[in-house]
Amino acid sequence: MRKSSSARRPDATAVELVGGTEPLELELHSYDERWVGLYLDHRRRILNALGAANVGVEHIGSSSVPGLAAKPIIDIVVTVEDITAEEDYLDPLLVAGYELRAREPGHRLVRTPTRDVHVHVYEQGDPAVLEYLLLRDWLRSNTDDRALYESTKRSLLRSRWNDMNSYADAETDVILAIKARARAASVS
Repeated sequence: MRKSSSARRPDATAVELVGGTEPLELELHSYDERWVGLYLDHRRRILNALGAANVGVEHIGSSSVPGLAAKPIIDIVVTVEDITAEEDYLDPLLVAGYELRAREPGHRLVRTPTRDVHVHVYEQGDPAVLEYLLLRDWLRSNTDDRALYESTKRSLLRSRWNDMNSYADAETDVILAIKARARAASVS
């Protein structure tokens, strides 16, 4: 990534949720092999927007796990050298057609206007990225936890959620338990 012409600025100190909370209807879809192609299309779009920048791009979330039912949203994580140098990554992503949804300490979220692709931006080395990859890789290889996660999601979706963040908070305990098993398996 090119060096920002300005000195390193302080990062966001609070959550800025552009547009406020959004009531929405969520539903799970059976795994769709087209999700991989959608991810690859957006990966190219992101890399083209960011040029020769030193970035990482990974498919994360339920749509990245073959066989797992998911909300039809492609989640992507992008790692950048300096999260505070928004002119290096945020401006180009906005020009490429993504919209800013959230700015919070260490994290930015942009998405498509149709809300079917969410791009999470973190600084390289951020532990949150390793957590996403840990969960993804474990669910790809562990059928029992993949089934547990899917059944949890189905159970939660029987309720109405005022915002995607509330739904995500509700599945946290199961995700933490699954990641604990993944960590334990990696050291044994």
